[in-house]
Amino acid sequence: MDTIVTPGLVLKETRYKESDRIITLLTPGLGVISASAQSSLRLKSKLFSACGLFCYSEFVLVPGRNMYTVREADVKNVFHGISSSVEGMSLAMYMAEMASALSPTGDEAAKELRLLLNCFYMISEKKADLRVIKAVFELRTMSECGFLPQLVYCRDCGTYDGPAFYLDPAEGCLLCESCAQKAGKKCNLDAGALFALRHICLVEDKKIFGFRISVGSLAKLSTAAEQYALTHLDKPLKSYAFLRSVLP
Repeated sequence: MDTIVTPGLVLKETRYKESDRIITLLTPGLGVISASAQSSLRLKSKLFSACGLFCYSEFVLVPGRNMYTVREADVKNVFHGISSSVEGMSLAMYMAEMASALSPTGDEAAKELRLLLNCFYMISEKKADLRVIKAVFELRTMSECGFLPQLVYCRDCGTYDGPAFYLDPAEGCLLCESCAQKAGKKCNLDAGALFALRHICLVEDKKIFGFRISVGSLAKLSTAAEQYALTHLDKPLKSYAFLRSVLP
């Protein structure tokens, strides 16, 4: 039977029987898929590490009727630092579940994989505030999966800059302070949060974390990013409640 060779990031693992796992993978070409990794829980198995949660590996897959079967797997990167804190682990689980729920395909899947690998690296190596990583992921992943908000100017009057703006989480548009007041909306972004919002959604991949933000602006950005992402998901995330309990 023909095999498929692809890199993949393990988003979820489900144990069954004594030593087997069913893993959910995000791949650049196939999108989000399920695969059976037989005997992968045995310490001597060559699949043990490569099929672990949040592990990025090169997989040799055999297509099946309902899912793939992992024939071989070689580790490319293990983000050991993620599990060093409850906050980091819960954020990674939240991001993985969101990626799985969106289930991107084609070019979107390849972009989502790069984004997740970047964010997992930032968590593992403690390169940024977890709230920054969370906001970056939420805004960028929604933008790359077809929900890019209109970020250039106020929808009603065309204003580009100002001390406060409102990001409508449902419509994905901006209202300046004056137009938001007329519409009965309370502004949820200040100038710093608006700058970061535009940067995250529009900049090239390698510069996505290349911005600075104050504590006050980050609080506003975090709230707006979360509301925007969760509004556009068609189902609730099981990991969300626990994440909020450890990373308020």
